[in-house]
Amino acid sequence: MPDGANTPVSEIRRDLAAAYRLIALWGMDDSIYTHISARLPDGPEGEKRFLLNPYGLAFDEVCASNLVTVDETGAVIDDPFGAGVNAAGFTIHSAVHMARHDAVCVLHNHTVAGVAVSSIEEGLLSLNQWSAQFHNRIAYHDYEGIALDLSERERIVADLGARNIMLLRNHGTLVLGRSVAEAAIYALNLERSCQAQVAAYSMGLTPRVLPDDIAEHTAQQYEKGYDSVERSGKNPEWDAMLRKLDREMPGWAD
Repeated sequence: MPDGANTPVSEIRRDLAAAYRLIALWGMDDSIYTHISARLPDGPEGEKRFLLNPYGLAFDEVCASNLVTVDETGAVIDDPFGAGVNAAGFTIHSAVHMARHDAVCVLHNHTVAGVAVSSIEEGLLSLNQWSAQFHNRIAYHDYEGIALDLSERERIVADLGARNIMLLRNHGTLVLGRSVAEAAIYALNLERSCQAQVAAYSMGLTPRVLPDDIAEHTAQQYEKGYDSVERSGKNPEWDAMLRKLDREMPGWAD
């Protein structure tokens, strides 16, 4: 399902609401800022459609029924909640979606660990199994200020290329997924990787970076696992996360 065309809209809407709630549950949100967007199947006239959170809601307030449908410019098509969207915040997402049709979901975070690792010259290092999955698979984009300049979109897309993970230097992280579930799991593993790197270097000892061949082998193992899940359409890790939401944040799927 690389373009989301075969996935029911109701399922995409439900999964996106779950992603917002999970990011809040994991402590990876930033007040009402940052976004997770999902591509919907094209409209009857071929119009591009995406789901986004209502502006002003915290991530733990987002549910399936209040997500807003927008076009590629961020213009509102359907707004059940009535609060509109942060169209300026969608500019990065829209550019990525329009350039990368394989990306059903684009997820952007500002976490303390993610911002910290994005703020060092070395970026993310292959220190452990979590971070090895991203070995030589991270794109980098230099900071240009708050992303309000529309011309920056072209440079972000160019720097991203065909990769699914980007460190926005001095800013945060950006991940792409072939499904909402894949993007959310990428984001969680990337956050753990950043937290582990910050912790390792805080001990005042000598972190041990994995050899390139071992890190590459591990990354390929992860890729095979992700590919298998996407091909099968069955994701037991995601299912477990949804059950956790049912227990801890009921109402997310309403």
